[in-house]
Amino acid sequence: MRTSLFSAMLGFIFILQLSSCEKNSRNVVKNYYDKGEFNGSVLAVNHGKTVCDTALGLSNLEKNIKMEKTTPIYIASLSKPFTAVSVMLLQQEGLLNYDDKASKYIELPAYAQNISIRQLLNHTSGIKDYESIIFSKKGLTNQDVLSWLNGLNQLEFPSGSKFEYSNSGFIILSLIIEKVSKQSYGNFLNEYIFVPLGMKNTWVYDSSTSHKNRATGYNKDKHLDDYSILTTGDGGIYSTPEDLFRFDQALRSFKLINKSNTDLMYTPAKLSDGKLSNYGFGWFIEESDGGKTVSHTGGLSGFRAIFWRDLNNNSSIIALTNQGDVFPLADFLKDMKRTLQ
Repeated sequence: MRTSLFSAMLGFIFILQLSSCEKNSRNVVKNYYDKGEFNGSVLAVNHGKTVCDTALGLSNLEKNIKMEKTTPIYIASLSKPFTAVSVMLLQQEGLLNYDDKASKYIELPAYAQNISIRQLLNHTSGIKDYESIIFSKKGLTNQDVLSWLNGLNQLEFPSGSKFEYSNSGFIILSLIIEKVSKQSYGNFLNEYIFVPLGMKNTWVYDSSTSHKNRATGYNKDKHLDDYSILTTGDGGIYSTPEDLFRFDQALRSFKLINKSNTDLMYTPAKLSDGKLSNYGFGWFIEESDGGKTVSHTGGLSGFRAIFWRDLNNNSSIIALTNQGDVFPLADFLKDMKRTLQ
């Protein structure tokens, strides 16, 4: 009797959680949840109208804590647009230029002396990505990555000649932000982005600060797989879909960066051979007859994140999960995009 009553209560709560989604998007989210492929929060907006805003599952399995829409979830590489915007804010204040050499601001190895801030922003610098080498080190910091880069003797390719995604490059950008602003990466983002936009459940992870309400990460077997490194710039941020949507709206209304910088952010990098990449400043770019969309994903340990934005009609899809290994991110996005048509 007690078990059946508890199950009924859970079912009622589940219905309430999905009641904030319109039928089509509700069916998609419910399908992935029922299959055990999604545990987290979702926000979908179609032409400025919210069509789904919900959180499902648990933020902490051991303590049986329910996932809320306000539960901060680690967004991993989805932090990169925030790093890019931070650099652009400093550029707007005349404190740096995109074509400045990164070595003007921080000490870099001899082989990296000529890479520019622009090339770091659009992943054309040639700086080697640390994740394939020292990614597994618990408590890894930006200084650890910089020390590792100092032990190398060359770039992966001539700067500007090709696109190759590099987390190391965005760590260098984080260090430049700290050098120029004279404050930590986390404090800068808090002062100039999070607080002004009312992003109350968004912050840069700091091991010295306890965040009791954050989501804990798990693998596909529901075993603990939590966030364990301390790098910033390439990642480091916890957030919610609602807060990320505030960021989205601020970018659309030029509240943070001006129109010129906004256009530049969404412009594919031009390589030395004249070809274009599919990445601007902190965003992957897709152009078609229907216009331009930008997106970024994130994934680390038990966390996955997707942020897709249609620049033409104020439509967005944001999904964050703390059981990432089971989440078919690309399929979910494709199914959710179909509900906006």
